[in-house]
This record gives sequence, C-alpha cells and structure tokens, in this order.
Amino acid sequence: MPNPIIHFEITGDDAPALQKFYGDLFDWKISVDNQWNYGMVDTGGEGGINGGISADPQGGNRVTVYAGVDDLQAYLDKAVSLGATTVLPPSDVGGVEIAIFVDPAGNMTGLVKNG
Repeated sequence: MPNPIIHFEITGDDAPALQKFYGDLFDWKISVDNQWNYGMVDTGGEGGINGGISADPQGGNRVTVYAGVDDLQAYLDKAVSLGATTVLPPSDVGGVEIAIFVDPAGNMTGLVKNG
C-alpha cells in the first residue's frame, strides 16, 4: 500500500476526559508530556497505528485519520481537484509536516509527510 494510514486523532472539548476514557477502555498509554498537552497514544498493538487525543483548537468533536504521503502539496492539490476543500495547508506542527482537507462528504482527512 503506497499511502498507508499512519496516525489517527480523536478530539473533543474535554481532552483529559477523552484521554482517560480511551486509556481506560483500551489500556492505551497516553502521554501529554509536550508543550501542547497533546495526548500521544501508544496503542501497544503489533501492526496497529498510534495516534493522538486532544482538544480541537477550532472546537468540535471529530475523528481524523492521517495518510502518509511523500508530497503534501501534490496530494492536497489532487484532493482539491477531486472536490475536497483545504482546511490546513502544509504546515510544520512541531517537527512533523501535515495538511488537512475535508472530502466532498464533509469528512476531515489528514496528510502526513513520510520520512
């Protein structure tokens, strides 16, 4: 698979409560030891993907998956040409480059630069 899902994100108004909920439910290890209090999730599963649980700075509740790509702008442009809308242009968010779009059905999807 050339562009696998490599990260997920769960957001809501009360990030600590969500972090506790998913940590307790699935025994995930969640660390907020960073400047954003972003809950980095280690699912502990072989072959599974890790993710994050946080508050959404724009508000709202959502689940987003992130696909690994080699060129953020090229894939964002392709998504837009297929009917998507850009939410976040390619951006460095603490040493990781991401972009986010909304597909024609309103689902938010992220892109993460591989490497």
